[in-house]
Amino acid sequence: MNQGLALEILLSGESALLTGPAGTGKTFVLNQFIKASKAEGKRVSVTATTGLAATHLGGTTIHSWAGIGVLDEIYDGFAERMAKGRREIIEKTDILIIDEISMMHDFRLDMVDEVCRLVRRKDTPFGGIQVVMSGDFYQLPPINRGDSRAGGFVVTSNVWRELDPSVLYLDDQYRQSKGDHLLEILTAMRAGDVRRHHAEQLLKRAEVSPPDADNLTELHTVNVDVDRINHAQLDRLAGDEVFYTQATTGSQNYVENLQRSVLAPPTLILKQGALVMAVKNDATRRYANGSIGSVVDFEPVTDYPVVEFRGGRTITMAPDTWELRDGDKKRASISQVPLRLAWAITVHKSQGMTLDAARIDLRKAFVEGMGYVALSRVKRLEDLYLTGINRMALQTSEDARLIDETLRTRAAADAKRFSHLEQLAAKRAAEPAAEPKKKSGGSISWKEKIARMRETYPNAYRPWLASDDAVLKQEFLSGISIADLSRKLGRHQGSITMRLQKHFGEDVVR
Repeated sequence: MNQGLALEILLSGESALLTGPAGTGKTFVLNQFIKASKAEGKRVSVTATTGLAATHLGGTTIHSWAGIGVLDEIYDGFAERMAKGRREIIEKTDILIIDEISMMHDFRLDMVDEVCRLVRRKDTPFGGIQVVMSGDFYQLPPINRGDSRAGGFVVTSNVWRELDPSVLYLDDQYRQSKGDHLLEILTAMRAGDVRRHHAEQLLKRAEVSPPDADNLTELHTVNVDVDRINHAQLDRLAGDEVFYTQATTGSQNYVENLQRSVLAPPTLILKQGALVMAVKNDATRRYANGSIGSVVDFEPVTDYPVVEFRGGRTITMAPDTWELRDGDKKRASISQVPLRLAWAITVHKSQGMTLDAARIDLRKAFVEGMGYVALSRVKRLEDLYLTGINRMALQTSEDARLIDETLRTRAAADAKRFSHLEQLAAKRAAEPAAEPKKKSGGSISWKEKIARMRETYPNAYRPWLASDDAVLKQEFLSGISIADLSRKLGRHQGSITMRLQKHFGEDVVR
């Protein structure tokens, strides 16, 4: 099924599963659907099974939205004890989006359904809400832990059978090219049919040295390897470090929840020459989530990093904003320069990204689907440099294969059932894209925000000089408080704390 027909089916009001291999544009279709639905005045609740995936769509986790948290079942009186604001959000929702559905347990989807029925007082699936699930069952599965209730994929849930969602299986590949050996390998992994020649093609990539190893992103399976590589590479660069500290709004618990999902670090430390990755799609499409570049300069006055991306564009990276939304309510926001160091990232955090090239270490792959997620981040086999690989990295779930066969059959039938919408899809594709509406007055630019901040903290967002560090360390060791250091150095207390932690460690400075 193509993206246009899938979008029209969703806009017709159908509850559905949007699925297909990595790189077929599931998130793109979701974003188009969300935008069009909101333009029609519908209330859309955007959620995902993980905070990271929810952030990509500007939403919250499904567990938070439904109020179930880490519960394993709905207890008596649950709806009556629910906060009024939570009930109102569920009552007013017209459309519920659940992204990365492969990671959700079957019993938890039943719990969300039960909550919706109780709150909306309608004994129909999800209380009558149009539910759109999105994901690929070949990617990361639901995790069963010994201390909690075990479950399987959502297709075995009770509400799945009752809802009987339409299946929109996207076929067109927008990341890998047909005929490339990488697409052949990924297809074989999905089919559980990895042959010797596939493994040999991958292992050959372990024998090839990248032409510019210092400017290549590495994917690792565990965080400790990622942090070690990024810190070591940054330390190798000459020049001063420039610090960017995030600004937040909202209560602390919501900010902490959002923080776990934002790929930009709370304090971003850069130097000229640093390899960086954009971690948010640019509204004007100058760069995308996953675009790689190098810091070539810092803009005068603001000190914003100037990044030369591999596509050839040189862009001054001003702060962007991530929001935690609960239905129509904004719970928290984080403003930060949308970059992170890109010498290394985890496979988990790479999900949803397209990388120009990558060195991938799969020697510690520990779950089915992890290798598939990692290998599918690049476009061509020649863009892939392999450090090592274990047997688990080549495996995908047998359950996922059986589910996929069923979904393909159902999707073919649904494509025929909705073939009358193809003309609408063609008409929409031919229409020029509507110009985004400019925001009305009331907001101020980041430059103005910095100017205001410097009225209180004159050195906010300015580079730390060696002389500043010398004063900071000497005064701190003399017993000067962080508040006094903040006043003396003209910087926010949070910035002072972060800098001290860099020098003395988190255990010394809290």
